[in-house]
Amino acid sequence: MPDLQLTTVVQTLGHTLALKDGAIRPHGLQLNFEEVAPIIQAFRRMARGSEFDVSEMAMTTYLCARAAGKRFTALPVFVVRAFHHGAILYNTRLGIHHPKQLEGRMVGVNRGYTVTTGVWARGVLQHEYGVDLSKITWVLSGDEHVAEFMPPANVVRIEEGKNLGDMLAAGEIAAAIGVASNHPDIAQLVPDAKSAGIAALRRDGYYPINHTVVVRDELLDAHPDLALHLFEAFAEAKRQYVARLAAGAIAEPSAADQLYKRVMDATGADPLPYGVAPNRAMIEMVMQLAVEQGILARPYTMEQLFARGTLELSA
Repeated sequence: MPDLQLTTVVQTLGHTLALKDGAIRPHGLQLNFEEVAPIIQAFRRMARGSEFDVSEMAMTTYLCARAAGKRFTALPVFVVRAFHHGAILYNTRLGIHHPKQLEGRMVGVNRGYTVTTGVWARGVLQHEYGVDLSKITWVLSGDEHVAEFMPPANVVRIEEGKNLGDMLAAGEIAAAIGVASNHPDIAQLVPDAKSAGIAALRRDGYYPINHTVVVRDELLDAHPDLALHLFEAFAEAKRQYVARLAAGAIAEPSAADQLYKRVMDATGADPLPYGVAPNRAMIEMVMQLAVEQGILARPYTMEQLFARGTLELSA
């Protein structure tokens, strides 16, 4: 019987490379990779048109897609993780000495309100610094991947012809999430953000999930073992990468490689655990944040989020 052909979009990362170069092939499957750059365009295309059979997807894009009834389901495979303390920049000329002083002001968010980095960064503001997010006006530079999403009343679109970086430098907005800037008046709101992220990991087990992998429902329904075989292949590619990372065998480590090595050193464990069990706390946390921030009406169960046959898997 010929292999099932699957149009697939996943970034080339240390832990996906063996899948993309064919060194690892899922049982009975042929992954036909398409390159979409930047990868966020794949999220949008999947959320709006289900263009791919298998696709990487930002976690909150997936949650919003679930709420909108989109016909794809995630595997508990989390291909991108990051800390977001450093994602919040502010204008140092505005007399802001504590994150709570953002209340009553305007804060930019790169792209949409549901961008996963924004969700986690707002969570840092709320839960680590006591910021009342409802007292901030959130200014978006773009729209949402899931077109059906309706933002809360304190979320507005940027004015035509403006960009967040210039607005931040001019003091028109007090801070911004996910915006790059080399302006001398712009700094990270959370000092020593890298250390703050690792400290939160050690203190609370805080280790945000950014991206998962989704599969079209009609394929999952037609092929009961598909989710298992995909999970196993992603897991094996990741195991090989983690072994190289632990051995110091990555010749030119990327920023992501360096992050995962810091996490490995801090925890003594696999920095990219797959499966529901080792990630339940972070899955529940991102849903809690989404509810608190007016993105979800309610959290989902694990059975509602992840493909049948994967709930008990870990790697």
